[in-house]
Amino acid sequence: MRDPIPTVYIVDDDSGVRSSIRVLLKSVGLPATTFASAQEFLAAYQPSQPGCIVLDIRMPGMSGLELQEELNERGAVIPVIFITGHGDVPMAVEAMRHGAFDFLQKPFRDQDLIDRVQQALARDRETREALKEHDRIRARIASLTPREREVLELLTAGKANKMMAQDLGLSQRTVEIHRAHVMEKMGAKSVAQLVRMVMELELRKTPQPRAP
Repeated sequence: MRDPIPTVYIVDDDSGVRSSIRVLLKSVGLPATTFASAQEFLAAYQPSQPGCIVLDIRMPGMSGLELQEELNERGAVIPVIFITGHGDVPMAVEAMRHGAFDFLQKPFRDQDLIDRVQQALARDRETREALKEHDRIRARIASLTPREREVLELLTAGKANKMMAQDLGLSQRTVEIHRAHVMEKMGAKSVAQLVRMVMELELRKTPQPRAP
């Protein structure tokens, strides 16, 4: 099954801005969809759809900043590029501190927007690939038996087979069999790779501190 084609979402209450950005992106082969409000975007947004958002920071109703906050609360990973007026730069900086990908100040050059969008799409692709890998690792760990999980924990803690056998009350040969099963089920070619898999999952589970 093919992955969905990345889409650039343009969210701006100014129809002229929406239209001009859409035409610009289409001219370089980037599919774009426009929305006149944050609420309209949220009603249509599917988290599984890759892409990025080009978002006006000031809009009636729900502002761009409020939309970013709502996406953060939903755990969305889609990159956001804010479009700002001169007086909005402090707000854009605040948005960056809360996870926005970048911002462009009006008036901006067409090429600058194209460059930012392409960079945001690359970031989205990398993020989604990493999440897929985390899901695969979680599935592999879920396939382990309770005893194999114990061996995994001791193995990634740096315990040798002899020490694991003592800790678990098993023969060294039995531990070796469990260890081989763990390596096979996890798809790891070395203990170092196994440790890296587990560490990445732990980092993923750890909440990242917000900037002060």
